[in-house]
Amino acid sequence: MLKRWPIGLFGVLALASTISCGPTQNPPPPKWTVENQSASTNPPPSPQTSAPKPAVEAKREGASTSSLEALRSGESTATTPSSALKDAYFAFDKYDLSSAARENLTANANWLKANPAARVQVEGHCDERGTQEYNMALGAKRAQATVDYLKTLGIAASRMSTISYGEEIPVCKEHTEDCWAKNRRARFVIVSGQPTS
Repeated sequence: MLKRWPIGLFGVLALASTISCGPTQNPPPPKWTVENQSASTNPPPSPQTSAPKPAVEAKREGASTSSLEALRSGESTATTPSSALKDAYFAFDKYDLSSAARENLTANANWLKANPAARVQVEGHCDERGTQEYNMALGAKRAQATVDYLKTLGIAASRMSTISYGEEIPVCKEHTEDCWAKNRRARFVIVSGQPTS
């Protein structure tokens, strides 16, 4: 014969809580796709074990700042003259490479060959003329033309990714041809790998 034990409301709630609550667990890390090749495949640190690092300290050694990161932190989005990789500039409403752009890209290819661990993201930028949608597409074509040319110089496609910012992150904000010419560019960001020079 079964004995019945009197269980009060508190006992029922405690029993229900124990049954329904299993061990908690973090979701699995995301599986990155082609859209985000430069993202880390390591899971993020547990919030209980480490405090978040400031953005400057969290930046990978040897990596450079993307235009978006520079904009968010209030830094200049221009490539500095001391940068290892130079920008490629484009004519108005064009994505074909000029001889000057090819010269910069040849120098960039030589740097990439000397630094085989380096991976880069090529940013496509435009001036403010044209619609946002048009400029996003044009920026993507500029970045892709840049990558395609580097592939002909022997740089593996797996070491490069592209992104378009269109007209959204200008280097120069004046409404002059000289200023617009500075904004029509493919900019290089080192996303991983320790430079040797």
